[in-house]
Amino acid sequence: MDTQKEALQRIITTLANKNDEIQNFIDTLSHVLKGVQSNSTKVLSELDEEFDSLYSVLDEMKERMTNSIKQEQAHKTLELQNQLSQCTNALESSEELLEFASRTMDIKEPEEFSKAARQIKDRVTMAAAFRLSLKPKVSDNMTHLMVDFSQERQMIQTLKFLPVPKAPEIDPADCIVADNCVTVAWRMPEDDNKIDHYVLEHRKTNYDGLPRLKDERCWEMVDQIKGTEYTLTGLKFDSKYMNFRVRACNKAVAGEYSDPVTLETKALTFSLDNTCSHLNLKVEDSYVEWDPMAGKSQESKVKGKENKGRSATPSPKRTSVTSRPSMGRGSRDRFTGESYTVLGDTTIESGQHYWEVKAQKDCKSYSMGISYKTIGKFDQLGKTNTSWCLHVNNWLQASFAAKHNNKARALEVPVPYTIGIYCDFDGGQLSFYNADTKQLLHSFKTKFTQPVVPGFMVWCGGITLYTGLQVPSAVRTLQKTENGMSGSSSSLTSVAQ
Repeated sequence: MDTQKEALQRIITTLANKNDEIQNFIDTLSHVLKGVQSNSTKVLSELDEEFDSLYSVLDEMKERMTNSIKQEQAHKTLELQNQLSQCTNALESSEELLEFASRTMDIKEPEEFSKAARQIKDRVTMAAAFRLSLKPKVSDNMTHLMVDFSQERQMIQTLKFLPVPKAPEIDPADCIVADNCVTVAWRMPEDDNKIDHYVLEHRKTNYDGLPRLKDERCWEMVDQIKGTEYTLTGLKFDSKYMNFRVRACNKAVAGEYSDPVTLETKALTFSLDNTCSHLNLKVEDSYVEWDPMAGKSQESKVKGKENKGRSATPSPKRTSVTSRPSMGRGSRDRFTGESYTVLGDTTIESGQHYWEVKAQKDCKSYSMGISYKTIGKFDQLGKTNTSWCLHVNNWLQASFAAKHNNKARALEVPVPYTIGIYCDFDGGQLSFYNADTKQLLHSFKTKFTQPVVPGFMVWCGGITLYTGLQVPSAVRTLQKTENGMSGSSSSLTSVAQ
């Protein structure tokens, strides 16, 4: 009976997963169908705009050429009309002179004839008719303003839709995920010298495989990429995966997106748990500050809430990291006395993890490290055999030390501006680094017998927490080269470097 139930349960799970895949595909098809409609309307509008632009260019060109012809016509008309007017005037004057000369021939008196003859001779000498050019100043030829659009017409007739660049191909094997950066590399399926640039889009997701339409974040875009790879830097890996896709663009059109790829980008992400923190601490998700007056104002409120009972939702499960089943929010006593402590809201039960801490410049005293969940409400980090930490004291006599089981080892190095914390639960190791230079500050070597939780102590100041960070490559390299570290959970055996 139980075997049949188990088999049926597997069938139900398989069918549910398949139905989920089909529904996701249906959503994708519906989205693509809507895209066809909207994109068709868009390209039709763009086609109208392009042709209207072409018509506008032709109209402007026609107007310029028409004006040129009219200007040439006006110029030649004016020249010929002026020449015609001059010739008409000269002809009238010449005809008048000819008539006068003809009458002179009839004069019988010699003296009068001589006088008239001299006048005719003088007028002939000055006559405009003999100074005229009897050649038109301009021709009637207008062929120099003729056009031949045969080549242009042929070129326009060859207009066609622009070739769309092929979709690039992303090979996950060529992509690199390291140091909170992702380098995405792609290639074109065939050479295309018309490509001007590429567009890369990315988004975070908690689903492996193809992107889903529902419950997904919007794509973020990086434009104008000239090469065939791009590195996204300064990421917070607070999701398990990231989707990537890329498209090629020429001067006028963008190609189809590549098939999307999903790369794993998980890292330890946790917040500070204010449900069990000391009442003198003001706690936010990633910042804690000591406030000597906070306890008095919060104590009555907290007691009232505790009397009513509190139901809080633990942090979501993460790969190799689980939310605390026995230490959910509000399920343990608050730290009190001089244990100005706050814990992370997520336990570590396996794997290698890394986070960073930065203190305010005027912070008088603070600690950072890990502890078992059973740490007492009066206990301070490093003063029990269930906690390990680095402690910085800037009050009176400054000190920088590694602490465990109420034993301290002074560290003869400057206190870094930001400290990186590396926990290898499976390997039983807790190491501290200068987050900027990756210099190893101190390492504890032990065997963790219970799940651990990040812990912090603050007095007279504040610290900021940075999570969602991958184990840096430099730290991984240093871990491989560390030798000679031995000991147990009850002793300090590491050497500061």
